[in-house]
Amino acid sequence: MDFHGLDLNLLVALDALLSERNVTNAGRRVHLSQSAMSGVLGRLRRCFHDDLLVATRGVMRLTPLAESLQQPVRDILHQVQTTVATKVRFEPSSATRHFTLRASDYAVSVLMGEFLQEMKRVAPGVTVEIAPMKPGIADDLDSLLVDFVLIPLPYVPKGHPYDVLFEDTYTCVAWSGHSQIGKTLSLDQYRASGHVVVSFEPGRLVSFDEQFGAEAGLERRVEVIAPSYHVLPDLVVGTERIATVQTRLALKFARMFPLKLVPLPVPLPVLQEAVFWPTHLERDPGHLWFREVMKATAARLDRPSAVKVSSRGSSRRLRPLRRTS
Repeated sequence: MDFHGLDLNLLVALDALLSERNVTNAGRRVHLSQSAMSGVLGRLRRCFHDDLLVATRGVMRLTPLAESLQQPVRDILHQVQTTVATKVRFEPSSATRHFTLRASDYAVSVLMGEFLQEMKRVAPGVTVEIAPMKPGIADDLDSLLVDFVLIPLPYVPKGHPYDVLFEDTYTCVAWSGHSQIGKTLSLDQYRASGHVVVSFEPGRLVSFDEQFGAEAGLERRVEVIAPSYHVLPDLVVGTERIATVQTRLALKFARMFPLKLVPLPVPLPVLQEAVFWPTHLERDPGHLWFREVMKATAARLDRPSAVKVSSRGSSRRLRPLRRTS
């Protein structure tokens, strides 16, 4: 069988070049220097008798042949990974596998601390890389860059397998010295207050509470857009601003900062935090094990005590859900 000088490593590099359309970025993705990646591009051009990437007005564009190769190359790599995964056993105690997941700092704070403790106990050689949220997360899964994404259920891309890990509600947080807000918050107060909100994409408000809050009549006068949840307390304390925060995270904040937690004037839908992964890794033994540990960790979240504050202002125990697909 003649592969015309191609090997699997070259196909991985080709996939990176076709996706990134940039030699430096593609090299970084496959852990090669710019000069080494340029050499790989040269080999690929000789194999395919085509330039593949062409510099045009300062940017690299794909040739028609390169465009036609994108999906077939991706399919080949997926098939290889699936084939290997079905034949390789996964023993947590001796495994040295590396997993990458994308998650907000909220999901990391609520779930990953206990999860990583359990990982260290049963699989000391397994490493985990937690990457921040960004646009195009489904593309990262398809390009083999990420193993898992933790995200609210409504944002799971259609067609991807997923599990719902746990539920949460929303709570308003305000500085404990805020004289205008007591134990309750009226709808007029909520609308008139300056708000701190979180956005993972510059210029866009894409959080779950932003979308469903508007539908529930919780219009907000946004004063500050923050890049993560964990900076919210510093932007609220000492001011008259307020923020709408997941209840689990709000309770953590209240233990560390001078904050008061107040029920929302109008309840938001319950947040269901889900994890999804590439379809071609559905039967991967390592992935199956990783998902089971995450689900077991999520199932223990509420056992110590019930969540005391909810967006409805009443005590409610939040329970993880079983897989829904």
